[in-house]
Amino acid sequence: MEVLRMLGITALAGMGGTGLGGAVSCLFRRDSSRTISLLLSFAAGVMVAVVCFDLLTDALAPVSAEGQTPLGLIVGGVLAGYGIICGLNAKIESRREKTEKQSRGGMFMAGVVMAAAIALHNVPEGMVIGASFAKEAAVGAVSRGGLMMAAVIGLHNIPEGMAVAVPLISGGISKPKAVITTAVTGAPTILGAVAGYFLGTLGPRTLAAALSLASGAMLYVVFGELLPEASGLWQSKAPALAAVIGMMVGMIIIYM
Repeated sequence: MEVLRMLGITALAGMGGTGLGGAVSCLFRRDSSRTISLLLSFAAGVMVAVVCFDLLTDALAPVSAEGQTPLGLIVGGVLAGYGIICGLNAKIESRREKTEKQSRGGMFMAGVVMAAAIALHNVPEGMVIGASFAKEAAVGAVSRGGLMMAAVIGLHNIPEGMAVAVPLISGGISKPKAVITTAVTGAPTILGAVAGYFLGTLGPRTLAAALSLASGAMLYVVFGELLPEASGLWQSKAPALAAVIGMMVGMIIIYM
């Protein structure tokens, strides 16, 4: 029963959060470059906050049994995550030339890369949720830690879902398909939660490596895709402000 409850909460946080973000994106005009620019910048800021104040912070947290996580492991994980998404983007980029409408094609491809990165980093996030439930279930306590982690992940998945849906819709995909796609990107959260729950003894350094991998993937999407795309859509200081606001909102969500 506890497992089913954990799976339901995780699905709500993962697929529900990103799907809700996709649905919110449908309220905006597809041809509004300024709106898209601000949304992409805001989502980028939230993602930077998640990386700096959540993922890497947890990865670097000292563990009493094994001591401080080696910095080399963290750096290597970040670079590996960056490399994986960079390689994926390189393959997608090679198909841009075959796209008849370059502007729409570029936005569509940005959405695809964003979706892949979010799906990748949702796995270790799900592991954290599952491990929290497993730890508290073992001692017979109420799963408040798991609920809190699921709530945080669900909240920050909303702007991430928006960041996936906006370029997909701008690239020509229908709104219902865009919402479904964003919801599907949250599905790996469930897989990660299952692994984290049943592998409650998951080594802290293994988890740190997974968090670092996710951080690298997210950083590539932010600095290699979202911010350049946002700047190209609107040459203004406003996108930079939106990114800063996104960072502050992300930090508040994490520490509230």
